[in-house]
Amino acid sequence: MAPSLCLIFLFFVLTPFTPTSSSPVQNPESVVEEVHRSINASRRNLAYLSCGTGNPIDDCWRCDKNWKKNRQRLADCAIGFGKNAIGGRDGKIYVVTDPGDDDAVNPKPGTLRHAVIQDEPLWIIFARDMTIRLKEELIMNSFKTIDGRGSSVHLSGGPCITIQYVTNIIIHGINIHDCKQGGNANVRASPRHYGWRT
Repeated sequence: MAPSLCLIFLFFVLTPFTPTSSSPVQNPESVVEEVHRSINASRRNLAYLSCGTGNPIDDCWRCDKNWKKNRQRLADCAIGFGKNAIGGRDGKIYVVTDPGDDDAVNPKPGTLRHAVIQDEPLWIIFARDMTIRLKEELIMNSFKTIDGRGSSVHLSGGPCITIQYVTNIIIHGINIHDCKQGGNANVRASPRHYGWRT
C-alpha cells in the first residue's frame, strides 16, 4: 500500500467519529415528551381547576384574575421548542389602535406594522376587536410578542406574517387566515431598512 494512502486510512481509523445533528436541541424527543406530559397534566387538572382549559399554555395565565395587568407572564408559560422565547417580555407595551396598513415602507404609528418593525422589545396588544388586512407581508423584528388576548383580532385577506432571521417571537390569541401572496413591493423590516420583496 502506498505511504500516503496508509496515512489517510490511519487518519480515518484514529479520528473519532462524532455524530452531528441538524437539530439545535440535544434531544428533540425529550422536548416532545415534555409537551405531552404538560398536556396530559393540564387535562387531568380540568376536574380541579375551574379556570382550566386542557391547554397548558392557557391554563398557565387564565387562572390569574389580573392577567391583563400581568400580560407579560405569558412568556413564562411556553412549552416545547419555543419554551425559552421571551418575545417582548422585557419591553414596553405597545397598543395597536389602527387596523390600517396603507404604507408598507412608512407605517403609521399605532398600526401593527409599525410595532413589529421596531428594534426594541415590545409586547403588542390591541385596543379593540379588529380585522387587519395587510397590503404586503408583515416582516417581524426580534423580541416581539403579538398578544391578542382580550380582543378578537384577525389577520385576513392579504399577505401574512414573515418570521425570518429573527429570534424570540411569541404570537398568541390572534386568528390568521385566508392569506394571499404578496410581493413585488418594498417592505420595511426595521426602522432603518426596507427592501424589495418578490
